[in-house]
Amino acid sequence: MTDRFISIEGIAKRYPAPGGGATAVFEDLWLGMERGTFTCVIGHSGCGKTTVLNILAGLDRPSEGAVIVDGQAIEGPSLDRAVIFQSHALLPWRTVMGNVAYAVTSKWRRRRRAEVEAHAQTFIDLVGLTGAEHKHPSELSGGMKQRVGIARALSIEPKILLMDEPFSALDALTRGTLQDEVRRICTTTGQTVFMITHDVDEAIYLADRIVLMTNGPGAVLAEIVDNPLPKERSRTDFHRHPYYYGLRNHIIDFLVTRSKSFADDTKDTPHDPRNVPLVRPGVPERALAAAGESVAARLVGREAANT
Repeated sequence: MTDRFISIEGIAKRYPAPGGGATAVFEDLWLGMERGTFTCVIGHSGCGKTTVLNILAGLDRPSEGAVIVDGQAIEGPSLDRAVIFQSHALLPWRTVMGNVAYAVTSKWRRRRRAEVEAHAQTFIDLVGLTGAEHKHPSELSGGMKQRVGIARALSIEPKILLMDEPFSALDALTRGTLQDEVRRICTTTGQTVFMITHDVDEAIYLADRIVLMTNGPGAVLAEIVDNPLPKERSRTDFHRHPYYYGLRNHIIDFLVTRSKSFADDTKDTPHDPRNVPLVRPGVPERALAAAGESVAARLVGREAANT
C-alpha cells in the first residue's frame, strides 16, 4: 500500500490458561489500511475481532506487537479515534444536543458555548436529526439513538472511526437506512473506518476491503478481499452487479468451510501473516488481466514522465 495510514504490526492477544500457560485468541496479525478507506472485518465469534478494535481504540493492549496510526504508536485512548458500539451508550440526562456537545467540548475545551453548539448542530444535521436537538434519549427510537451516537463520534473529527456491529440491534428497515447514512457520510467526508460485522451483505455494501479472520483460538487473518463493486453503489441494486454473487459466495464459503479448516489447508503452503493474500473474487480472469495491464500502463507512463 502506498499510504499505510493504519499499520497493525504483529499483534497478539493471550490470556492465562487454567493450569498455567496461555491461550492465544489471535497471533501475529499484520494489516495495513490506507487513509480514507472503509475496512470491514468478518469472522466467527471468538476470533478476536472486538479485541482488535479495542486495541485500535486504545482500550486494550496487545500481548505482543504494536499499532501505528498516522506515524504514532497507540498507547491508550485518544480523541483521534472515535468508537461507535453496539449500544448507543448515550447519557440519558442529556439531550441530543447535550450528548453531541459534550463530545465536542471534550476535544475543544476552550470553545465558547455558541461555537460548541454550532459545531454539534452541523453533525446533528448530517445524520438527519434536525429538529430533535432538545429531545432526551428516552424520547428517541432505537435508530435515532444510534444516529446520535454516529453524530457524537463524527463531531470530534476523528482520524479513525471504529464501529463494533453498530446496527446489529436494529430492525432491518432501520439498519438499512443507517447503512445508507453511514455510506453517504463516509464517502462525502473521506472518513477512515474500521468496522466489525457478521452481516456479509452489509460488508459488501459498505466496505472497500473485507478482512476474513479464521476461527479462534489462535485466529489469523486469512485473506483481504478487495471489493470489486463500483465505489458509487446503491443498497437497492448492488446485488444486481455481475460481480456480486461471486464475491458473496466466496465470503460465505470461507465462513462456512475454510475458516474452520484453514490450518489444515495451509500445511503444504504455509501461511505468511506478513503477506496476507489480496483477492478479488467474482471478477473474471480477463477483467483482472485488463486491470493489471491498465495498472502497468499507468506505472510505465509515470516512470516516463519522471525521466
